[in-house]
Amino acid sequence: MSTMITSANAQSYQFLRKIAVSATFGALLFGYDTGVVNGALTFMSKPDQLNLTPAMEGGVASSLLFGAAFGAFFGGRIADSRGRRKMLMILSVIFFCATIGCALSPNFEVLVCFRFILGNAVGGASVTVPAYLSECSPVEGRGRLVTQNELMIVSGQLLAFIINAILGIFFGEVGHIWRWMLSVATIPAVCLFIAMYKMPESPRWMVRQGRISEALETLKKIRSTEESAVAELEEIKTNIERENSAKKVKFSELGIPWIRRIILIAVGIAMCNQAGGVNSVMYYGTQILQNAGFSTNAAMIGNIANGVISVIATYMAIYLMKNHGRRKLLMLGFITTMICHIIIGTSSLLFSHETIFPYFILFMTVTFMFCNQGLIGPITWLLLSEILPMRLRGMGMGFAVFWQWIASFTIGFLFPVFMSLVGLSGTFYIFAVIGLIALIFTKLFVPETKGYSLENIEESFRSYNAIDEAKAKQYIEKL
Repeated sequence: MSTMITSANAQSYQFLRKIAVSATFGALLFGYDTGVVNGALTFMSKPDQLNLTPAMEGGVASSLLFGAAFGAFFGGRIADSRGRRKMLMILSVIFFCATIGCALSPNFEVLVCFRFILGNAVGGASVTVPAYLSECSPVEGRGRLVTQNELMIVSGQLLAFIINAILGIFFGEVGHIWRWMLSVATIPAVCLFIAMYKMPESPRWMVRQGRISEALETLKKIRSTEESAVAELEEIKTNIERENSAKKVKFSELGIPWIRRIILIAVGIAMCNQAGGVNSVMYYGTQILQNAGFSTNAAMIGNIANGVISVIATYMAIYLMKNHGRRKLLMLGFITTMICHIIIGTSSLLFSHETIFPYFILFMTVTFMFCNQGLIGPITWLLLSEILPMRLRGMGMGFAVFWQWIASFTIGFLFPVFMSLVGLSGTFYIFAVIGLIALIFTKLFVPETKGYSLENIEESFRSYNAIDEAKAKQYIEKL
Protein backbone atom coordinates (compact mmCIF):
# COMPACT_ATOMS: atom_id res chain seq x y z
CA MET A 1 0.00 0.00 0.00
CA SER A 2 2.78 2.44 0.94
CA THR A 3 4.55 1.63 -2.33
CA MET A 4 1.40 2.53 -4.27
CA ILE A 5 1.07 5.85 -2.39
CA THR A 6 4.72 6.65 -2.99
CA SER A 7 4.31 5.89 -6.68
CA ALA A 8 1.22 8.10 -6.88
CA ASN A 9 3.06 10.92 -5.14
CA ALA A 10 5.96 10.63 -7.57
CA GLN A 11 3.68 10.65 -10.60
CA SER A 12 1.70 13.68 -9.42
CA TYR A 13 4.92 15.51 -8.58
CA GLN A 14 6.41 14.81 -12.01
CA PHE A 15 3.24 15.99 -13.75
CA LEU A 16 3.23 19.19 -11.68
CA ARG A 17 6.85 19.76 -12.67
CA LYS A 18 5.91 19.42 -16.34
CA ILE A 19 3.14 21.97 -15.85
CA ALA A 20 5.52 24.36 -14.09
CA VAL A 21 8.26 24.04 -16.72
CA SER A 22 5.81 24.43 -19.61
CA ALA A 23 4.00 27.48 -18.25
CA THR A 24 7.13 29.25 -17.08
CA PHE A 25 8.52 29.52 -20.59
CA GLY A 26 6.19 32.54 -20.50
CA ALA A 27 8.06 33.82 -17.45
CA LEU A 28 11.40 33.18 -19.20
CA LEU A 29 10.22 35.36 -22.09
CA PHE A 30 9.06 37.97 -19.58
CA GLY A 31 12.57 38.05 -18.11
CA TYR A 32 14.49 37.98 -21.38
CA ASP A 33 12.49 40.69 -23.11
CA THR A 34 12.74 43.03 -20.11
CA GLY A 35 16.45 42.34 -19.59
CA VAL A 36 17.78 42.32 -23.15
CA VAL A 37 17.40 46.09 -23.59
CA ASN A 38 20.00 46.57 -20.83
CA GLY A 39 22.84 45.81 -23.21
CA ALA A 40 21.16 46.24 -26.59
CA LEU A 41 20.62 49.98 -26.04
CA THR A 42 24.38 50.59 -26.11
CA PHE A 43 24.60 49.28 -29.68
CA MET A 44 21.31 50.46 -31.17
CA SER A 45 22.10 54.01 -29.98
CA LYS A 46 25.21 54.30 -32.18
CA PRO A 47 25.12 56.90 -35.01
CA ASP A 48 25.35 54.22 -37.70
CA GLN A 49 22.44 52.26 -36.17
CA LEU A 50 19.29 53.97 -34.84
CA ASN A 51 21.19 57.01 -33.50
CA LEU A 52 19.09 57.25 -30.35
CA THR A 53 19.12 60.27 -28.07
CA PRO A 54 18.86 59.73 -24.28
CA ALA A 55 15.15 60.52 -24.44
CA MET A 56 14.71 58.01 -27.26
CA GLU A 57 16.59 55.40 -25.24
CA GLY A 58 14.11 55.93 -22.43
CA GLY A 59 11.31 55.51 -24.96
CA VAL A 60 12.70 52.20 -26.22
CA ALA A 61 13.16 50.84 -22.67
CA SER A 62 9.83 52.02 -21.28
CA SER A 63 7.57 51.35 -24.30
CA LEU A 64 7.58 47.65 -23.46
CA LEU A 65 6.59 48.46 -19.88
CA PHE A 66 3.74 50.70 -21.03
CA GLY A 67 2.47 47.89 -23.26
CA ALA A 68 2.85 45.43 -20.39
CA ALA A 69 0.47 47.51 -18.27
CA PHE A 70 -2.32 47.08 -20.81
CA GLY A 71 -1.38 43.46 -21.50
CA ALA A 72 -1.67 42.68 -17.79
CA PHE A 73 -5.03 44.39 -17.45
CA PHE A 74 -6.76 42.94 -20.50
CA GLY A 75 -4.83 39.67 -20.43
CA GLY A 76 -6.36 38.76 -17.08
CA ARG A 77 -9.89 39.20 -18.42
CA ILE A 78 -9.12 37.20 -21.57
CA ALA A 79 -7.61 34.42 -19.43
CA ASP A 80 -10.84 34.35 -17.42
CA SER A 81 -12.97 33.89 -20.52
CA ARG A 82 -10.71 31.78 -22.76
CA GLY A 83 -8.73 29.83 -20.17
CA ARG A 84 -5.20 30.06 -18.78
CA ARG A 85 -3.74 27.44 -21.13
CA LYS A 86 -5.20 28.92 -24.31
CA MET A 87 -4.14 32.40 -23.23
CA LEU A 88 -0.52 31.27 -22.87
CA MET A 89 -0.62 29.76 -26.37
CA ILE A 90 -1.96 33.04 -27.78
CA LEU A 91 0.78 34.94 -25.96
CA SER A 92 3.46 32.69 -27.43
CA VAL A 93 2.39 33.73 -30.94
CA ILE A 94 2.46 37.42 -29.98
CA PHE A 95 5.90 36.98 -28.39
CA PHE A 96 7.22 35.40 -31.59
CA CYS A 97 5.78 37.91 -34.06
CA ALA A 98 6.61 41.01 -31.98
CA THR A 99 10.18 39.80 -31.41
CA ILE A 100 10.70 39.44 -35.16
CA GLY A 101 9.23 42.92 -35.63
CA CYS A 102 11.62 44.43 -33.06
CA ALA A 103 14.66 42.70 -34.56
CA LEU A 104 13.82 43.95 -38.09
CA SER A 105 12.79 47.50 -37.11
CA PRO A 106 14.30 50.07 -39.52
CA ASN A 107 13.91 53.07 -37.18
CA PHE A 108 13.01 54.27 -33.69
CA GLU A 109 9.29 54.66 -34.37
CA VAL A 110 8.81 51.10 -35.65
CA LEU A 111 10.91 49.68 -32.82
CA VAL A 112 8.83 51.45 -30.17
CA CYS A 113 5.64 50.21 -31.81
CA PHE A 114 6.76 46.57 -31.76
CA ARG A 115 8.19 46.94 -28.24
CA PHE A 116 4.75 48.11 -27.14
CA ILE A 117 3.14 45.04 -28.75
CA LEU A 118 5.78 42.82 -27.15
CA GLY A 119 4.97 44.48 -23.84
CA ASN A 120 1.35 43.37 -24.19
CA ALA A 121 2.59 39.77 -24.29
CA VAL A 122 4.91 40.34 -21.32
CA GLY A 123 2.06 41.84 -19.30
CA GLY A 124 -0.29 39.03 -20.22
CA ALA A 125 2.29 36.44 -19.16
CA SER A 126 2.91 38.28 -15.88
CA VAL A 127 -0.69 37.65 -14.77
CA THR A 128 -1.52 34.38 -16.51
CA VAL A 129 1.47 32.25 -15.53
CA PRO A 130 1.22 32.74 -11.73
CA ALA A 131 -2.57 32.36 -11.84
CA TYR A 132 -2.26 29.09 -13.78
CA LEU A 133 0.41 27.72 -11.43
CA SER A 134 -1.51 28.76 -8.33
CA GLU A 135 -4.70 27.06 -9.51
CA CYS A 136 -2.86 23.84 -10.36
CA SER A 137 -0.75 23.55 -7.21
CA PRO A 138 -1.71 21.91 -3.89
CA VAL A 139 -1.84 24.03 -0.73
CA GLU A 140 1.36 22.59 0.74
CA GLY A 141 3.37 23.09 -2.45
CA ARG A 142 1.85 26.30 -3.77
CA GLY A 143 4.65 28.55 -2.57
CA ARG A 144 7.37 26.51 -4.22
CA LEU A 145 5.49 25.98 -7.49
CA VAL A 146 4.36 29.57 -7.95
CA THR A 147 7.87 30.80 -7.10
CA GLN A 148 9.08 28.88 -10.18
CA ASN A 149 7.54 31.80 -12.07
CA GLU A 150 9.92 34.29 -10.43
CA LEU A 151 12.83 31.88 -10.88
CA MET A 152 12.23 31.73 -14.62
CA ILE A 153 11.83 35.51 -14.85
CA VAL A 154 15.26 36.11 -13.31
CA SER A 155 16.70 33.21 -15.35
CA GLY A 156 15.44 34.95 -18.47
CA GLN A 157 17.07 38.19 -17.38
CA LEU A 158 20.33 36.38 -16.65
CA LEU A 159 20.16 34.73 -20.07
CA ALA A 160 19.72 38.16 -21.65
CA PHE A 161 22.71 39.59 -19.76
CA ILE A 162 24.93 36.65 -20.76
CA ILE A 163 23.93 36.75 -24.43
CA ASN A 164 24.35 40.53 -24.49
CA ALA A 165 27.86 40.23 -23.03
CA ILE A 166 28.92 37.44 -25.41
CA LEU A 167 27.58 39.13 -28.53
CA GLY A 168 28.70 42.59 -27.41
CA ILE A 169 32.28 41.60 -26.55
CA PHE A 170 32.99 39.25 -29.45
CA PHE A 171 30.78 40.77 -32.16
CA GLY A 172 30.31 44.32 -30.95
CA GLU A 173 31.91 45.76 -34.07
CA VAL A 174 29.53 43.86 -36.33
CA GLY A 175 26.72 46.04 -37.57
CA HIS A 176 23.24 45.49 -36.14
CA ILE A 177 24.40 43.05 -33.45
CA TRP A 178 21.55 44.33 -31.26
CA ARG A 179 19.10 42.74 -33.68
CA TRP A 180 20.56 39.32 -32.88
CA MET A 181 20.29 40.07 -29.16
CA LEU A 182 16.57 40.70 -29.53
CA SER A 183 15.82 37.81 -31.90
CA VAL A 184 17.00 35.10 -29.47
CA ALA A 185 13.60 35.40 -27.72
CA THR A 186 11.90 33.62 -30.64
CA ILE A 187 13.25 30.27 -29.37
CA PRO A 188 11.45 30.19 -25.97
CA ALA A 189 8.33 31.57 -27.70
CA VAL A 190 8.17 28.46 -29.87
CA CYS A 191 8.88 26.26 -26.82
CA LEU A 192 6.00 27.90 -24.91
CA PHE A 193 3.49 27.15 -27.68
CA ILE A 194 4.56 23.51 -28.08
CA ALA A 195 4.74 22.84 -24.33
CA MET A 196 1.35 24.37 -23.47
CA TYR A 197 -0.31 22.51 -26.33
CA LYS A 198 0.23 19.31 -24.32
CA MET A 199 -0.74 20.68 -20.88
CA PRO A 200 -4.19 20.58 -19.22
CA GLU A 201 -6.32 23.59 -18.40
CA SER A 202 -6.52 24.88 -14.83
CA PRO A 203 -8.95 22.62 -12.89
CA ARG A 204 -10.48 25.62 -11.12
CA TRP A 205 -11.18 27.33 -14.45
CA MET A 206 -12.71 24.13 -15.85
CA VAL A 207 -15.05 23.82 -12.86
CA ARG A 208 -16.23 27.37 -13.44
CA GLN A 209 -17.00 26.44 -17.04
CA GLY A 210 -19.00 23.40 -15.92
CA ARG A 211 -16.39 20.90 -17.13
CA ILE A 212 -16.47 18.95 -13.86
CA SER A 213 -15.32 15.54 -15.12
CA GLU A 214 -12.33 17.08 -16.94
CA ALA A 215 -11.39 19.03 -13.83
CA LEU A 216 -11.51 15.86 -11.71
CA GLU A 217 -9.33 13.96 -14.17
CA THR A 218 -6.75 16.74 -14.05
CA LEU A 219 -6.86 16.90 -10.25
CA LYS A 220 -6.27 13.13 -10.07
CA LYS A 221 -3.09 13.62 -12.10
CA ILE A 222 -1.70 16.44 -9.96
CA ARG A 223 -2.75 15.28 -6.49
CA SER A 224 -1.19 12.45 -4.50
CA THR A 225 -4.43 10.53 -3.92
CA GLU A 226 -7.84 10.26 -5.53
CA GLU A 227 -9.42 11.18 -2.19
CA SER A 228 -7.57 14.48 -2.03
CA ALA A 229 -8.54 15.23 -5.64
CA VAL A 230 -12.23 14.60 -4.93
CA ALA A 231 -12.10 16.64 -1.72
CA GLU A 232 -10.50 19.59 -3.49
CA LEU A 233 -13.02 19.38 -6.31
CA GLU A 234 -15.86 19.60 -3.78
CA GLU A 235 -14.21 22.59 -2.12
CA ILE A 236 -13.90 24.35 -5.46
CA LYS A 237 -17.50 23.57 -6.40
CA THR A 238 -18.77 24.85 -3.06
CA ASN A 239 -16.92 28.11 -3.51
CA ILE A 240 -18.21 28.57 -7.06
CA GLU A 241 -21.81 27.75 -6.16
CA ARG A 242 -21.72 30.52 -3.58
CA GLU A 243 -20.77 32.98 -6.33
CA ASN A 244 -23.21 31.84 -9.02
CA SER A 245 -25.36 34.92 -8.49
CA ALA A 246 -22.58 37.08 -9.91
CA LYS A 247 -21.27 35.34 -12.98
CA LYS A 248 -19.08 38.16 -14.23
CA VAL A 249 -16.87 40.54 -12.34
CA LYS A 250 -17.81 44.19 -12.81
CA PHE A 251 -16.07 47.33 -11.63
CA SER A 252 -19.23 48.22 -9.77
CA GLU A 253 -18.33 45.38 -7.39
CA LEU A 254 -15.52 47.52 -6.04
CA GLY A 255 -18.26 49.06 -3.93
CA ILE A 256 -18.37 45.82 -1.93
CA PRO A 257 -16.02 46.42 1.04
CA TRP A 258 -14.23 43.06 1.12
CA ILE A 259 -13.65 43.05 -2.66
CA ARG A 260 -12.44 46.65 -2.62
CA ARG A 261 -10.04 45.79 0.22
CA ILE A 262 -8.53 42.88 -1.71
CA ILE A 263 -8.06 44.94 -4.88
CA LEU A 264 -6.44 47.87 -3.06
CA ILE A 265 -4.07 45.57 -1.16
CA ALA A 266 -3.16 43.77 -4.40
CA VAL A 267 -2.48 47.09 -6.17
CA GLY A 268 -0.38 48.27 -3.22
CA ILE A 269 1.70 45.08 -3.17
CA ALA A 270 2.26 45.24 -6.93
CA MET A 271 3.29 48.91 -6.99
CA CYS A 272 5.59 48.59 -3.98
CA ASN A 273 7.42 45.78 -5.75
CA GLN A 274 8.40 48.02 -8.66
CA ALA A 275 8.62 51.45 -7.06
CA GLY A 276 11.65 50.42 -5.02
CA GLY A 277 13.83 50.77 -8.10
CA VAL A 278 14.60 47.14 -8.96
CA ASN A 279 14.08 47.73 -12.66
CA SER A 280 16.42 50.71 -12.68
CA VAL A 281 19.13 48.07 -12.24
CA MET A 282 17.49 45.61 -14.64
CA TYR A 283 17.07 48.14 -17.47
CA TYR A 284 19.98 50.51 -16.84
CA GLY A 285 22.46 48.32 -14.95
CA THR A 286 25.06 48.57 -17.71
CA GLN A 287 24.71 52.36 -17.82
CA ILE A 288 24.91 52.61 -14.01
CA LEU A 289 28.19 50.71 -14.00
CA GLN A 290 29.51 52.77 -16.92
CA ASN A 291 28.71 55.98 -15.04
CA ALA A 292 30.44 54.55 -11.97
CA GLY A 293 33.66 54.18 -13.97
CA PHE A 294 33.61 50.83 -15.81
CA SER A 295 34.29 50.49 -19.54
CA THR A 296 31.44 49.26 -21.76
CA ASN A 297 32.71 45.67 -21.92
CA ALA A 298 33.51 45.58 -18.20
CA ALA A 299 30.07 46.97 -17.39
CA MET A 300 28.35 44.29 -19.49
CA ILE A 301 30.35 41.56 -17.79
CA GLY A 302 29.74 43.08 -14.35
CA ASN A 303 26.03 43.26 -15.08
CA ILE A 304 25.95 39.47 -15.37
CA ALA A 305 26.58 39.37 -11.62
CA ASN A 306 23.18 41.00 -11.06
CA GLY A 307 21.54 38.23 -13.08
CA VAL A 308 23.45 35.43 -11.34
CA ILE A 309 22.63 36.71 -7.86
CA SER A 310 18.96 37.09 -8.81
CA VAL A 311 18.74 33.40 -9.69
CA ILE A 312 20.56 32.37 -6.50
CA ALA A 313 18.32 34.62 -4.42
CA THR A 314 15.17 33.14 -5.94
CA TYR A 315 16.31 29.65 -4.94
CA MET A 316 16.84 31.06 -1.46
CA ALA A 317 13.29 32.41 -1.49
CA ILE A 318 11.90 28.96 -2.27
CA TYR A 319 13.70 27.62 0.82
CA LEU A 320 12.68 30.52 3.06
CA MET A 321 8.99 30.25 2.19
CA LYS A 322 8.91 26.71 3.53
CA ASN A 323 9.59 27.95 7.05
CA HIS A 324 8.55 31.60 7.17
CA GLY A 325 5.41 33.58 6.45
CA ARG A 326 4.99 35.66 3.28
CA ARG A 327 4.31 38.90 5.15
CA LYS A 328 7.39 38.62 7.37
CA LEU A 329 9.68 37.97 4.39
CA LEU A 330 8.17 40.85 2.42
CA MET A 331 8.81 43.26 5.29
CA LEU A 332 12.39 42.00 5.63
CA GLY A 333 12.86 42.60 1.91
CA PHE A 334 11.79 46.23 2.12
CA ILE A 335 14.04 46.83 5.15
CA THR A 336 17.16 45.36 3.51
CA THR A 337 16.66 47.04 0.12
CA MET A 338 16.04 50.38 1.87
CA ILE A 339 19.40 49.99 3.66
CA CYS A 340 21.09 49.27 0.30
CA HIS A 341 19.55 52.45 -1.18
CA ILE A 342 20.87 54.55 1.69
CA ILE A 343 24.38 53.05 1.44
CA ILE A 344 24.55 53.60 -2.33
CA GLY A 345 23.34 57.18 -1.98
CA THR A 346 25.74 58.00 0.86
CA SER A 347 28.78 56.35 -0.76
CA SER A 348 28.28 58.38 -3.94
CA LEU A 349 28.50 61.53 -1.83
CA LEU A 350 31.55 60.49 0.18
CA PHE A 351 33.97 58.71 -2.18
CA SER A 352 32.66 58.77 -5.75
CA HIS A 353 36.12 59.77 -7.03
CA GLU A 354 37.97 56.91 -5.36
CA THR A 355 39.38 54.05 -7.45
CA ILE A 356 37.38 51.51 -5.50
CA PHE A 357 34.06 53.28 -6.10
CA PRO A 358 32.99 51.39 -9.29
CA TYR A 359 33.59 48.04 -7.60
CA PHE A 360 31.73 49.15 -4.49
CA ILE A 361 28.73 50.20 -6.59
CA LEU A 362 28.81 46.81 -8.34
CA PHE A 363 28.89 45.10 -4.93
CA MET A 364 25.98 47.17 -3.63
CA THR A 365 23.81 46.68 -6.74
CA VAL A 366 24.42 42.93 -6.46
CA THR A 367 23.50 43.05 -2.76
CA PHE A 368 20.37 45.04 -3.57
CA MET A 369 19.33 42.54 -6.24
CA PHE A 370 19.93 39.67 -3.81
CA CYS A 371 17.61 41.23 -1.21
CA ASN A 372 14.96 42.20 -3.74
CA GLN A 373 14.88 38.99 -5.76
CA GLY A 374 15.25 36.78 -2.71
CA LEU A 375 12.49 38.42 -0.70
CA ILE A 376 10.32 41.00 -2.46
CA GLY A 377 9.98 39.69 -6.02
CA PRO A 378 8.89 36.07 -5.39
CA ILE A 379 6.64 37.03 -2.45
CA THR A 380 4.89 39.67 -4.56
CA TRP A 381 3.82 37.25 -7.30
CA LEU A 382 2.87 34.57 -4.78
CA LEU A 383 0.74 36.94 -2.70
CA LEU A 384 -1.03 38.30 -5.77
CA SER A 385 -1.93 34.78 -6.88
CA GLU A 386 -3.14 33.87 -3.37
CA ILE A 387 -5.20 36.80 -2.08
CA LEU A 388 -7.38 37.27 -5.16
CA PRO A 389 -10.50 35.02 -5.15
CA MET A 390 -11.13 32.74 -8.10
CA ARG A 391 -13.87 34.88 -9.64
CA LEU A 392 -11.70 37.96 -9.24
CA ARG A 393 -8.35 36.38 -10.01
CA GLY A 394 -8.11 37.18 -13.70
CA MET A 395 -9.49 40.72 -13.58
CA GLY A 396 -7.99 41.47 -10.16
CA MET A 397 -4.54 40.22 -11.10
CA GLY A 398 -4.75 42.21 -14.32
CA PHE A 399 -5.77 45.38 -12.47
CA ALA A 400 -3.04 45.00 -9.84
CA VAL A 401 -0.30 44.18 -12.33
CA PHE A 402 -1.49 47.02 -14.59
CA TRP A 403 -0.50 49.45 -11.85
CA GLN A 404 2.69 47.53 -11.21
CA TRP A 405 3.69 48.02 -14.83
CA ILE A 406 2.66 51.68 -14.71
CA ALA A 407 4.99 52.09 -11.70
CA SER A 408 7.72 50.23 -13.60
CA PHE A 409 7.15 52.37 -16.71
CA THR A 410 7.36 55.55 -14.64
CA ILE A 411 10.61 54.49 -12.97
CA GLY A 412 12.08 53.24 -16.25
CA PHE A 413 11.26 56.47 -18.06
CA LEU A 414 12.23 58.87 -15.25
CA PHE A 415 15.37 57.14 -13.97
CA PRO A 416 17.70 58.93 -16.46
CA VAL A 417 15.95 62.19 -15.53
CA PHE A 418 16.50 61.58 -11.82
CA MET A 419 20.16 60.80 -12.48
CA SER A 420 20.66 64.03 -14.39
CA LEU A 421 18.80 66.22 -11.89
CA VAL A 422 19.75 64.83 -8.46
CA GLY A 423 22.56 62.42 -9.27
CA LEU A 424 23.14 58.87 -8.09
CA SER A 425 22.84 59.76 -4.40
CA GLY A 426 19.59 61.71 -4.71
CA THR A 427 18.02 59.03 -6.91
CA PHE A 428 18.69 56.26 -4.45
CA TYR A 429 17.59 58.37 -1.49
CA ILE A 430 14.25 58.73 -3.28
CA PHE A 431 14.07 54.94 -3.59
CA ALA A 432 14.83 54.64 0.14
CA VAL A 433 11.84 56.85 0.99
CA ILE A 434 9.62 54.75 -1.27
CA GLY A 435 10.90 51.62 0.50
CA LEU A 436 9.89 53.07 3.87
CA ILE A 437 6.36 53.74 2.57
CA ALA A 438 6.18 50.16 1.25
CA LEU A 439 7.29 48.78 4.62
CA ILE A 440 4.58 50.71 6.46
CA PHE A 441 1.95 49.58 3.95
CA THR A 442 2.94 45.92 4.37
CA LYS A 443 2.91 46.17 8.15
CA LEU A 444 -0.58 47.68 8.24
CA PHE A 445 -2.48 45.96 5.42
CA VAL A 446 -0.87 42.83 3.93
CA PRO A 447 -2.29 39.55 5.39
CA GLU A 448 -0.46 36.30 6.01
CA THR A 449 -1.44 33.54 3.53
CA LYS A 450 0.99 30.72 4.29
CA GLY A 451 -0.78 27.46 5.16
CA TYR A 452 -4.24 28.55 3.97
CA SER A 453 -6.14 27.25 0.93
CA LEU A 454 -7.25 29.79 -1.68
CA GLU A 455 -10.82 29.29 -0.50
CA ASN A 456 -9.82 29.88 3.16
CA ILE A 457 -8.05 33.11 2.20
CA GLU A 458 -11.15 34.35 0.38
CA GLU A 459 -13.35 33.51 3.35
CA SER A 460 -11.09 35.50 5.69
CA PHE A 461 -11.52 38.57 3.48
CA ARG A 462 -15.29 38.06 3.33
CA SER A 463 -15.50 38.00 7.12
CA TYR A 464 -13.08 40.88 7.69
CA ASN A 465 -15.78 43.47 8.42
CA ALA A 466 -17.61 41.08 10.73
CA ILE A 467 -14.39 40.44 12.66
CA ASP A 468 -13.78 44.17 13.03
CA GLU A 469 -17.35 44.69 14.26
CA ALA A 470 -16.97 41.89 16.82
CA LYS A 471 -13.73 43.37 18.13
CA ALA A 472 -15.28 46.81 18.38
CA LYS A 473 -18.28 45.39 20.26
CA GLN A 474 -15.99 43.61 22.74
CA TYR A 475 -14.01 46.81 23.27
CA ILE A 476 -17.17 48.83 23.94
CA GLU A 477 -18.44 46.21 26.36
CA LYS A 478 -15.17 46.40 28.35
CA LEU A 479 -15.62 50.14 28.66
